[in-house]
Amino acid sequence: MFSCFGFTAELYHERLPNVCGAMGAKARNCCSPATVKHLFPICDWLPKYKWNYLLADFVAGLTVGLTAVTQGIAYGVMAGLPPVYGLYSSFMGGFIYILFGTCKDITVGATAIMSMMVSTHIHKNPDYAVLLCFFSGCLILLMGLLNLGVLMRFISVPVTTGFTLAAALTIGSGQVNNLFGIAGSSDGFLNSWIYFFSHIQHTRRNDAILGCCTLAMLLLMRQLKDVPCGWRAVNKYLSLCRNVFAVFIGILLCYLLSRGTNEMPFRISGDINAGLPPFRPPPFTTTDKEGNYVSFGGMLSNLGASLISIPLLSILESVAVAKAFSKGKIVDASQEMIALGFCNVFSSFFSSIPITGSFSRSALNNASGVMTPLGGGFTGILVLLSLACLTSTFAYIPKATLAAIIISAMIFMVEYETITEIWRAKKRDMLPFMATTLSCLFWSLEYGMLVGVVVNMFFILQKSMTPQFQLETQKHNGLVIALGELKGNVDYTAAEYLKTAIVEHVTEQQGAIALVIIKGSEINSIDATVALNLVSLREDLRLLQCELIFSNWQLAAAGVVCRLQNKMRCIFKFTKSFEELMEIAIAVVAGSSTIVQIASESSK
Repeated sequence: MFSCFGFTAELYHERLPNVCGAMGAKARNCCSPATVKHLFPICDWLPKYKWNYLLADFVAGLTVGLTAVTQGIAYGVMAGLPPVYGLYSSFMGGFIYILFGTCKDITVGATAIMSMMVSTHIHKNPDYAVLLCFFSGCLILLMGLLNLGVLMRFISVPVTTGFTLAAALTIGSGQVNNLFGIAGSSDGFLNSWIYFFSHIQHTRRNDAILGCCTLAMLLLMRQLKDVPCGWRAVNKYLSLCRNVFAVFIGILLCYLLSRGTNEMPFRISGDINAGLPPFRPPPFTTTDKEGNYVSFGGMLSNLGASLISIPLLSILESVAVAKAFSKGKIVDASQEMIALGFCNVFSSFFSSIPITGSFSRSALNNASGVMTPLGGGFTGILVLLSLACLTSTFAYIPKATLAAIIISAMIFMVEYETITEIWRAKKRDMLPFMATTLSCLFWSLEYGMLVGVVVNMFFILQKSMTPQFQLETQKHNGLVIALGELKGNVDYTAAEYLKTAIVEHVTEQQGAIALVIIKGSEINSIDATVALNLVSLREDLRLLQCELIFSNWQLAAAGVVCRLQNKMRCIFKFTKSFEELMEIAIAVVAGSSTIVQIASESSK
């Protein structure tokens, strides 16, 4: 048994973290070359850039840019704003991500989920959307600089999968009315279908035909890349550019069928303001629909919970995309947050709505063979050229075409394979998945994700309340003992369980057990609540005429109990073998019996 002074000192002196030293080291490393290189990943990949990468980045950037233009217009409308705001949100993120981004495939811009979330909070006022973009960027940037990317670990795969499924169903359902040419808007999954069936008699034949045919064409063209016949490369790029073809056909039909008449054959997006967006600070005041002045505080009050929910969803979506295309590399979530924060802050000076990483465009970027984040720069240039030259043409885009593009994207946004894998791997994980999905569908996306996280936290709490602990009765040399082994971290949630399990086990044996031994060589840590319950446990066992020994506990855990009560030091035994432990156990029980006998005789 060990009894050296250094060993005893470790029991009674807690090792506190060197906060000042850690802060000093952080401060010294703040401006080091390694820190700068980490903050600006472009410093890592740009010196290694090869000229043959340029063509691949150019082709990928243009391919993604064509899709970004069509989706940007659709997402601007989805956000409840003029379509041009979707284009304003689709270029600056690509330029900024070149400097700060770590994943070559990610394209940052407006997405369906963010547009739908934004639409519920901005009251169709662009000033609210731009201010929300600015504050989202500031919060995301602050969280990234504070290295809070670890918070994303609290959101499990079942929760994110359920959120994605619910978002896809909600977004797709919201476009059904436009697909069939029904005027009016409705929010939410259930409300969209109620509105559709109650106004189905207002279906416009031309819009319904165009919308359904466009949707069928998009789904068929998606499969072109898998067709074995023909030129595989041509089929691949035809499949990648399917949204562009859909928009081109829609514009052409609308233009040709409207010639010589004053009536449009389809419901169209409407005029799009020509020219580049003005460079100006985000609006900190605005006016409402009635023309009344709204102060900065009033705007923040109207935005409400979106000031928190939008940044968190933006982080979640972007980090999820980065992980999907990391290809075995570790994703630095904090650096991705820094990149996303800067993208939102700078984009807000160009009248952007909140932006994040787009899964569909990132997949297109990857499939197009992008080599570096420079591809995002070419995407941004194409969007700017479209704003400068093609806005008058975009006015002829039918809403049914945009609805078909969004619905086709949502069909493949659902992670069908992941749902199957969750069911096959562990069916209990379907509970947070279903809780998230149903809450998002029938309540709201923000609170639905929160419900999923809370349900998952219950599983974690349940696990922490029942630590890894086994207790069994054994007999050695005529001595009946209860031998248990405790493992892992034991927190306050498990304190009462541990004490109750031991006392009940001893009570059930009706006085046969003379000693309880708890082995703790694999206990990492305990807290004060657990220590207090262990002290109380010893007293309870003594009332049952049973002794308690803690065998070979980790010093960090044993020290908590010893510092709480010095007299508890005697129950911690450190031995090299089980035989040595049993010799000590027999001596402890014999000593206890002698004390009880003397006390009994004294009372007489």
